[in-house]
Amino acid sequence: MTVKAYAALLRGINVGGKKKVPMGELRPLLSGLGLGGVRTHLQSGNAVFTSEVRDEDALAARVSEAIEGHFGFAVDVLVRDGAYLKAVADACPFPAATLEGKQLHVTYFSEPVEASRLDGIDPAAFLPEEFRLGDRALYLYAPDGLGRSKLGEVLSRPALFKGVIATSRNWNTVAKLVELTREPDHG
Repeated sequence: MTVKAYAALLRGINVGGKKKVPMGELRPLLSGLGLGGVRTHLQSGNAVFTSEVRDEDALAARVSEAIEGHFGFAVDVLVRDGAYLKAVADACPFPAATLEGKQLHVTYFSEPVEASRLDGIDPAAFLPEEFRLGDRALYLYAPDGLGRSKLGEVLSRPALFKGVIATSRNWNTVAKLVELTREPDHG
């Protein structure tokens, strides 16, 4: 069986001094699970690795359990393969190449999200900020950055995506994860 490249997206770590997961400890922890080529990106919970396992949910559960066992607290983890990450980047409805990374964000979801969850949001009230749903993802264009985004604030309300794991990355990180999980050319 051939190995596949994946990214593990950890939710809510190393923010405001809570849930500290040093990347220098995360890499050997993941390697100890039998995952190959483990690398991390930034301090915000992005790890890439290879595995023969094809079940993203099973991989996410293994990573989450290992983190809880080692660090003593639970962390939501999404695992996505490189092909999915590239497809999400390629499907971006906004002109990513012309924007700064801080202006564009992707929120990855653990499962498909029904558009009806967003019916209570009046898009016109937030212009020029905009959002679009994708494949288990939401794209947010925030021209002044996420820190000043009124739409981002509304979209991050826990009740909006209740029961769904959601974790966001800016476009620079989205692009880097695509690069780091690119499958080698076999031809």
